[in-house]
Amino acid sequence: MIDVVQVNRRSMFQKVLVTFVISLLFATVGMYAGKFVPPVLMFPLAVAEFVMIFAAFLLRRSKSVGYTFVYVFTFLSGITTYPIVSHYISAAGAQVVLMAFGSTFGIFAVMGLIGAVTKKDLSFLSTILFVALLALVFISIFNIFSPLTSGGMLAYSVIGSIVFSLYILFDFNQMKHHHITEEMVPLLTLSLYLDFINLFINILQILGIWQSKD
Repeated sequence: MIDVVQVNRRSMFQKVLVTFVISLLFATVGMYAGKFVPPVLMFPLAVAEFVMIFAAFLLRRSKSVGYTFVYVFTFLSGITTYPIVSHYISAAGAQVVLMAFGSTFGIFAVMGLIGAVTKKDLSFLSTILFVALLALVFISIFNIFSPLTSGGMLAYSVIGSIVFSLYILFDFNQMKHHHITEEMVPLLTLSLYLDFINLFINILQILGIWQSKD
């Protein structure tokens, strides 16, 4: 019985990772499609993306988030990420974007592995990380009306990188210590994707600011 449970847990864990990789592919296609989307449409698409995140938050308890929802969201996310990536390619060069992606992938792999092998249940981090996330959201809204200095933006991005790195650790740890059902796979995938893309954007901002100072 124990072996069956372990095999089932490992199978669900692998399914989350496979779905996550597919979501990155959808985001990549979306980022390519972003080249052809008029700038005037980026804000409405970003609003739609935010509404989908809010909807996923509301639907998480009923486990109503499906694979189609995740793939549509990641495709939209790719589109809205394109202007950021395009900006840093033109301002700092493609190598900075590649370095940011490589760093993100490396941190994701390391933190994910640590979270998956840690025997202690890190559920206690949930509230701490959520408060930190709300603080980041508040600062990002404040930044719209009163833009941060380059130093302030650098500090924000460093803190954001730490928060989302810890979220990767936390999410993998929770997948290890809690039973994963088929219905939970899309929502878990969405969580990992948000960890990854937000970490990528923060690292890209750090490298971009650092490059501009050289």
